Amino acid sequence: MSKGNIPEIAVEPERYELQEAPLHHFELDRRDFFKLVGGGVAVFLLLPKALAQESGRRGFHSREPLPQNIGAWMHIGESGAVTVYTGKAEMGQNIRTSLTQAVAEELHVKVGVISLVMGDTELTPFDMGTFGSRTTPTMNKQLRRVASVARDVLVGLAAKRWKVPPLLLVAKNGKVLQPHSTRWASYGELAQGQTLAQAIIENDPLTPASEWKVDGTSVPKVDGRAFVTGEHKYPSDIRRPGMMFGKVVRPSAFGATLESLDVSKAKAMPGVTVVHDGDFVGVVAPSEFIANRAAAAIQARWKTTPQPSSAKLFEYLTSHAEPGGSDGRGDYEVGSMKHGFAASKHRLKATYTIAYIQHAPLEPRAAVAEWDNGKLTAWTGTQRPFGVQQQLEEVFHLSKDKCRVIVPDTGGAYGGKHTGECAIEAARLARAAGKPVKLVWTREEEFTWAYFRPSGVIEITSGVNKHGLLTAWEFHNYNSGGSAIRTPYVVPNQHIQFHPTKAPLRQGSYRALAATANHFARESHMDELAHRAKMDPLEFRLKNLKNQRLKFAFNAAADAFGWKTRKAPKGHGFGLGGGVEKGGYVATCAEVAVDHSSGEVRVVRVTTAFDCGAVVNPNGLRNQIVGANIMGLGGALFEAIEFKDGRITNDTFTQYRVPRFHDVPEIQPVLIDRKDRPSAGAGETPICGLAPAIGNAIFHVTGKRIYSMPMVPNGLKKT
Repeated sequence: MSKGNIPEIAVEPERYELQEAPLHHFELDRRDFFKLVGGGVAVFLLLPKALAQESGRRGFHSREPLPQNIGAWMHIGESGAVTVYTGKAEMGQNIRTSLTQAVAEELHVKVGVISLVMGDTELTPFDMGTFGSRTTPTMNKQLRRVASVARDVLVGLAAKRWKVPPLLLVAKNGKVLQPHSTRWASYGELAQGQTLAQAIIENDPLTPASEWKVDGTSVPKVDGRAFVTGEHKYPSDIRRPGMMFGKVVRPSAFGATLESLDVSKAKAMPGVTVVHDGDFVGVVAPSEFIANRAAAAIQARWKTTPQPSSAKLFEYLTSHAEPGGSDGRGDYEVGSMKHGFAASKHRLKATYTIAYIQHAPLEPRAAVAEWDNGKLTAWTGTQRPFGVQQQLEEVFHLSKDKCRVIVPDTGGAYGGKHTGECAIEAARLARAAGKPVKLVWTREEEFTWAYFRPSGVIEITSGVNKHGLLTAWEFHNYNSGGSAIRTPYVVPNQHIQFHPTKAPLRQGSYRALAATANHFARESHMDELAHRAKMDPLEFRLKNLKNQRLKFAFNAAADAFGWKTRKAPKGHGFGLGGGVEKGGYVATCAEVAVDHSSGEVRVVRVTTAFDCGAVVNPNGLRNQIVGANIMGLGGALFEAIEFKDGRITNDTFTQYRVPRFHDVPEIQPVLIDRKDRPSAGAGETPICGLAPAIGNAIFHVTGKRIYSMPMVPNGLKKT
């Protein structure tokens, strides 16, 4: 669906997970690299003959041959400084620190000597993007391999210098030593006079988690002081010589087309350039203040079309399922539903609804675009630098060497910054003005023209036998997506299906994708089944589980919370929820307090146990768990986008409520550190158990079952 002057980018969140990012695509060859950084030791990856397939969404799909050259992941300079290159982006999840730890672990150096160049399409290896909790399981491992190879190269240089077998030498604290002798050399000394490149060895052994010395520890945030003092420059802080400021004139509604335009007043303002190209209208001015005045002076008339409203959203979704039904994502069928229901003693049918919500990042979309001799450079906050580069190339008909995207560490994304519309707009304005242009979206623009977490309708029909065992499970998800759609519980007869719909709003990825919706529906339903079977909700779940890691997570959360040992105070209720997503196992218990006279619901206490394999940075993981739960409060309790006649009607923080300080409960993270398991990502899965835990706790104290997210946007009395 066209959204006025924004290029249509049909973001389909569930498609981001189909392929792991290729870790081999480079712009610099070996000679260019050493010209750029000087001598030393570099680690490269020799490219196989393969295709780089970006799986993201229709209309934005790259399938091109990879260049058959080599490019660098790491450079160790003659001073001993270590520079690492990765296409990942830092957006507050602290991967700059965890990836630095990975390098320090295998290279045997201190964290402080390592610097990461991240998200720069001209300098870093190709990467599909920072999403799907893939950084830790893929890039962390990749950089450990890179560092291991570099360490072996340095040991080899020392062995050659001293004419001894490499096995007699060890690498430690940025030096190569020969035990039981006085011989040692720093990495910088060994790199002097070298222009040596080494390819990565595919099966090079890595240090097991049980022997980690840097990974597995709470290394403080890299560059943390710069963030605290305000020294750090976010995309919205970038300045360029001669830079101007841009403002876009937005349509009056989604899908509107321009009927007439009067720009005379704006053109009369000193220093103002007006840009008009089809339905795109914008201004460039010497200051942000003048740009806003000029845009406000433009008189535009728009032709609108009828649009659905949030009041009829869920009816719209179920009645606008795409012809042909499911696209296969998450679909699963086993056994016979007829037999499953015949074997059941208790049957339950329920429908759950999920509202559209906004990502609400602290920093709205921002970009600076600069043209120089036909080359475009854009500084912007995006989770997909190479994806945005491709968008810019397509819009402006540029070759790769004429387009560069640089991503400074960015102020939040949560799945909401996959696309490059702000960079495209800034580039259009900069090309017309002939000068660099900064464009920063307002909060209202972010709430209106960015994409939303998909809304959804979920229908579940289930059966349980007299022994408390699940016999039947039928699950239909309309629109919200297929992530975590499969149940982790043992059910012999299942029918699970995802139904794409003609979405009324632009929608895309959000933290944990559809896993929040599917966990809410499934875990709410499981709780209701437990009460039908007259079983404790924890006991019921454990009885229907074979997955030992999820069982352990439920027990760990319950023990820390006091599920069996503490009694809920008067007016308080206990609830729990959990599941599996992206290689992580989560269980959350919640205590809520309900004021029966006012209907106010307050979350008092939350305990979340999380198993993501071997823990890379304990404090970082705790922060992720706490942050996920705080963010999850909004979607669980009160966040919902309201829209009518093609307009968002609650597009400011005064109208759209996000969690405030007073909403935040006591949050207890429980880290399950499994040194025998590969590390999984932690940015998404911890959010999944909160909403059902809160809903189940509300039922515990009130006897009222809630089937919608958000659950209490206006309090219980008005829900």
